[in-house]
Amino acid sequence: MRDTLLLKDPKGPHISEAYLYYTEPITLPPDPERAEAAWRAGRFRPGPWHKPLNLGLLHERVWMRLTVRNTDPERLRFLWSIFNFTDSAALYCRRPGDSTFARLGAASSWVPAAERPFPARSLSFPFTLAAGETAVLLLRIDQHSGALYLPTYIETAEHFLAWEMGFPFERYWVWLLGLYLGSALFNLVLYVFLRDRIHLWYIVYVLCVSLFLMMEDGLDAMLFPAWFYRLEWLVGQFNFMLLAAAAGIRIMQLFLRLRANWPRLHRAGNWLAGAAVGFVVVYAGLFPWAVRHNLALLHALNITREVLLLAVFGFGWVTLLSTLLSRRSQQLGAYYSLTYFFFFGGYVVFWLNHLGLSSFNPIYPNPLAWGLFLELLVLSALLTGRFRFTLRQNALLRIQELQQRNEVGSRLIAAQDAEREHLARELHDALGPNLAALHMAWQSRAVRDALAAAPAAAAIGHLTEEILGQLYEQVRQLSHALLPTEPGAGRLAASITTLCTTLNLPGTIQVVPNLDTDLDQLPPAVQSAAYRIVAELVNNAVRHAQAHRVQVQLRRRLTVLEICVEDDGRGFAKGEDTPATGIGLRGVQTRAAYLGGSVRIEVPAQGTRVLVQLPC
Repeated sequence: MRDTLLLKDPKGPHISEAYLYYTEPITLPPDPERAEAAWRAGRFRPGPWHKPLNLGLLHERVWMRLTVRNTDPERLRFLWSIFNFTDSAALYCRRPGDSTFARLGAASSWVPAAERPFPARSLSFPFTLAAGETAVLLLRIDQHSGALYLPTYIETAEHFLAWEMGFPFERYWVWLLGLYLGSALFNLVLYVFLRDRIHLWYIVYVLCVSLFLMMEDGLDAMLFPAWFYRLEWLVGQFNFMLLAAAAGIRIMQLFLRLRANWPRLHRAGNWLAGAAVGFVVVYAGLFPWAVRHNLALLHALNITREVLLLAVFGFGWVTLLSTLLSRRSQQLGAYYSLTYFFFFGGYVVFWLNHLGLSSFNPIYPNPLAWGLFLELLVLSALLTGRFRFTLRQNALLRIQELQQRNEVGSRLIAAQDAEREHLARELHDALGPNLAALHMAWQSRAVRDALAAAPAAAAIGHLTEEILGQLYEQVRQLSHALLPTEPGAGRLAASITTLCTTLNLPGTIQVVPNLDTDLDQLPPAVQSAAYRIVAELVNNAVRHAQAHRVQVQLRRRLTVLEICVEDDGRGFAKGEDTPATGIGLRGVQTRAAYLGGSVRIEVPAQGTRVLVQLPC
């Protein structure tokens, strides 16, 4: 150990070569003279050689004592900096000739960088030394989060500022944070396309771990607004890791399909994730009060947090081992174990340092940051594969849905045709012959003689004969409309013309066809559907609309066949069923939808207009 740390510009020996440290209960009021008495009593100890002071979960105040000398021929300004969050810290100095320590400055990491006495991401305490001057420094550190990991350095202000300018690049933070943010945005895009909640949990996971790592190196003090900075530290740095672990449980559950394959593990994960989130809420609510009134409660909260972290990672390993030993989930477990291993490996190193069991940092900025980097690379690849698999599954489900809809539509069309055929045959074979027989009987000689003998009844008899003739023709007309003859191949125009001519025979209604000349080149399925749709719409006009004139137009466009049937009937009155509720119109819509077409019903001032488009 050096008795005196020799300071110079730009940088002198490592601080661990000369400082001593001492701990005391936080409940005692801070007093540098009492700490100096403890030094004289030999209670100060040297720190680890060229490593940060790491006391783990110790809940005590730390005093660091150091004798320094400026070996530069000029007066220099130095900074003693603590590169970790600290609830409260102060620097005391005793120069030659002084009998007591004077406080040079105090600061707290609860204050954002811009509001600190020396604005920097670290807590930095400036002091000046003349050329060759020697002084004794005491640094007091109070930390309540249960993580006494204290990387600290002394260097000139110029060297410190030069290092801070290049810090985000030299420690790879620019690239790492860029990857974290890009990965989160990528999964936001995947969620927009798939609505798969695993991508939302992934975003929560990345954001929580990124906040944790930024808080570790003080980047948040420079980048975030004051209100957000204070809020995140009220939650607590290691609680963000606990929240990330809870989100990681949800990702694992969804990726490994625990709900279906391992329901007990799924329920256990839900309870554990819920306990983690609930604990964070309780911790954030109790922390300010416990710091002022009950440090024992604060210590219990910190220990509970570590137990929960251990339980979450233990749950992860139990889940992975269970899936790896199962044939039905072995492949998924093998894929996920790779990404879990990268993060867990980095976190183990970080957590051992956090507990004070080691001070090993093999890579900058820390193993956890690079573990997360590798984990996100692998997990992004896995989620991309899941995205492609989901797209294929959605396509298959869509095809199955369309097939089922087509089957339902074809069955509905077949049932309607059978019902119409039955009704038409009943009209034609039962009611039609009976009306014809009645008409013939009315024209018999006996009836004519009876009517001739009663001149008063002759007019009524003649009217009755006309009504019977009209009823017979109407029944015949309805039977043909309900059961039209299917058009043969290449005969759509002729079939529709014949249908209109048949309906015009009684003379009570005029059906006018207006057809393109190239309709007979349409596919057979389109011809059949078009003929049935026209027959149904004309039948509706004849039976329900009480129309006198019906116009039928068929126009073949580039990719669609346009059908327009318009009548001058009574249309749809207020309070009546909407056009889409009729059985016949539902049949038209079903036929059009079966071919991927559309139906639009318009109700002008008089009559009804139905527009149908069928792909051809």
